[in-house]
Amino acid sequence: MSLLSTGPLENNPVGGVRPTTQVTVRVDNRSAVSSAAILIEGYYTLSGVRNMYVYQTLNLEANESVTNTYFADLDAFEFMFLTPAVTNDPIQISVWGKDSAGQLVTAHRLVSAELMGETVGTGATGATGPAGVTGATGPTGATGAGVTGATGATGATGPTGATGVGVTGETGATGATGVGVTGATGPTGATGAGVTGATGATGATGVGVTGATGPTGATGVGVTGATGATGATGVGVTGATGPTGATGVGVTGATGPTGATGVGVTGATGPTGATGAGVTGVTGPTGATGAGVTGATGPTGATGVGVTGETGATGATGVGVTGATGPTGATGVGVTGETGATGATGVGVTGATGPTGATGVGVTGETGATGATGPNVATEGFSALLPTFSVSTSTQLTGWTVTSPYYDSASFNETTGNYTIPTSGRYSFEATINYSTTAAITVGIGTGVNPAFVVRRTSPTVTDLVSGLFPLLNVNIALILTLRTILGNGTVTLAGEFDLTAGDVIGLFYVADGLTLPLDLGSTSSGIVWSVHQLT
Repeated sequence: MSLLSTGPLENNPVGGVRPTTQVTVRVDNRSAVSSAAILIEGYYTLSGVRNMYVYQTLNLEANESVTNTYFADLDAFEFMFLTPAVTNDPIQISVWGKDSAGQLVTAHRLVSAELMGETVGTGATGATGPAGVTGATGPTGATGAGVTGATGATGATGPTGATGVGVTGETGATGATGVGVTGATGPTGATGAGVTGATGATGATGVGVTGATGPTGATGVGVTGATGATGATGVGVTGATGPTGATGVGVTGATGPTGATGVGVTGATGPTGATGAGVTGVTGPTGATGAGVTGATGPTGATGVGVTGETGATGATGVGVTGATGPTGATGVGVTGETGATGATGVGVTGATGPTGATGVGVTGETGATGATGPNVATEGFSALLPTFSVSTSTQLTGWTVTSPYYDSASFNETTGNYTIPTSGRYSFEATINYSTTAAITVGIGTGVNPAFVVRRTSPTVTDLVSGLFPLLNVNIALILTLRTILGNGTVTLAGEFDLTAGDVIGLFYVADGLTLPLDLGSTSSGIVWSVHQLT
């Protein structure tokens, strides 16, 4: 077998972003006749510890090519590939780092010849070819040019040394744009022109010294180009501050004089004109105005005896000589003046409220017959405790205790765990089962395995009355975790009511259904509690 590896690749963030966020692996089977299986393992480094996060086997048919992409937004990662062939391996593998936009990351690009490899097997190791003479180290210049050593006997071609990557000098910061304070009419400040820092020279491409050709060529080491000088920091010229515009001053208009408050002269309220006495006759002509200066005619006085007309704003009553003009002149005595405005509608006096009628008295019906007494659930039943019970296969739970605060029934056998129904009727069953595994779970369980606890009638016919499944963890996270297993500890609760016949035998059972893990029932908490009560 051949084991190939990228070696640990550094992927530290630059400016808060890691260069590579995903890795694409391409695998080709160049054999025209044979299939091959390749194991891929991916590791990431956390606190100095390698952690596996990819473990996948690919089965390639002859001439088949497969491309897979894996998560790689990590500070450091490494991929390893195990192929079946020792010599003339038809499997070719390349690894391509990509950024968040899907662009290739040159530093994390490895083709098949660049993967570090070793042969895993029992075949004899070929003789090591003679080492070539290492050329003298040339002076370090822009491009490191090592003298190629003499070629030894031909062995396996060593991987090409990684291309050295010079660090590009930082681009100088653009000078800040000057901002003038705009006055009312001041000129706009000149825009500051930042001097762009010179771009640092690109580091020279390192040329790895080719190692002597042996069974495995030495990995070329690229000479890292010199770091480009940091561009000078651009300094923007701040535009001159424009003069501050004069503050606009509005002339506040004079406050207009306050209008004089209108004062109406309230006329004196004249006394109410006397009500005409006597029966109102036919409306005759208006009586002659009394001697003196007749006041202006006011509104018509009230209608004669009967319903008093609406009181107008009555002027003073004329006595002989009509006084000052009031709203209404005095009503002539005897002679009815002009018909006044229709008086207000009369309001009748509401009659007194009649007495409240006597409250009706109904006859109370007879008391109904007393209902039948409800069932007493304490009449027949038991409550039992099983402190601990170890199981690994399906079985009935036995060895119960009924000491206080639990209680017994003559129909319950604590040793066998069987409860025999004493009389036909309806019964209530309840059970709380606590459990834990005896050790950490290291294997999953199949999709058809569903362990449970069951209240079962075993005689005269076998019938499961109520069952409760174990809580399961069932996850399938792509490329990370696929697991189905029971929880390390948990609680299963059963409850139900059933119509049973005298002589039926009932028990509490563990049903493994293919689960082989050993379990402690009730040992790490409050045990198992089972109770039965007759309802009717």
